[in-house]
Amino acid sequence: MQISFSLAEEPDQITAEKGRKLFAGESLFVKGVVAMSGLPEADRMEVCFAGRSNVGKSSLINALTGTKGLARASNTPGRTQEINYFTQGPELYLVDLPGYGYANAPLAVVEKWQKLLKRYLSGRQTLRRAFVLIDSRHGVKDVDEEIMSLLDSSAVTFQCVMTKADKVKLKDRDRVIEQVRTALARHPAAYPEIVLTSSEKGDGIATLRSIICGLE
Repeated sequence: MQISFSLAEEPDQITAEKGRKLFAGESLFVKGVVAMSGLPEADRMEVCFAGRSNVGKSSLINALTGTKGLARASNTPGRTQEINYFTQGPELYLVDLPGYGYANAPLAVVEKWQKLLKRYLSGRQTLRRAFVLIDSRHGVKDVDEEIMSLLDSSAVTFQCVMTKADKVKLKDRDRVIEQVRTALARHPAAYPEIVLTSSEKGDGIATLRSIICGLE
């Protein structure tokens, strides 16, 4: 059966308030992890965010938490090869995976990171969902297909979050959404709903908060 991959609807008032309360707690950076042995204790639910370099991952995490500068963007794509952990109140870890598409990273660094990523995705029992960020201006690229295939093989449900929706004209955005839907249909681990966001305008932030809150 063909999955439609509809756009996520805005939450009702009660659901939105639950999401707001979850993200009203203090947001703190915990640590950057370079090996599985460095992961914090698996004592709460966690969600992770993956995306190509410069897709707007740091901006999205900052918008979700309402904490400016919590996640810091690197000006050099592929430079930071750490899994960054943030607490969101006492109930949730937000996990920032390094940007992929390693234009400036040495091959040995890339291989080491890929091994760590695969071990993390397949071995972290408290990981409830991965969010794969796709730039609304560009759609799904080959490197995005690679991370989606890795999530398929790791049996980790992932949901597509389209970023920078405000940067695209409506007719162009509709075309990109169709391209994204076609790409997602090839991946069995893809959750059948797309979240359209703009960190700058705040669009889709309440929706994404509510989705995360509903995973508990």
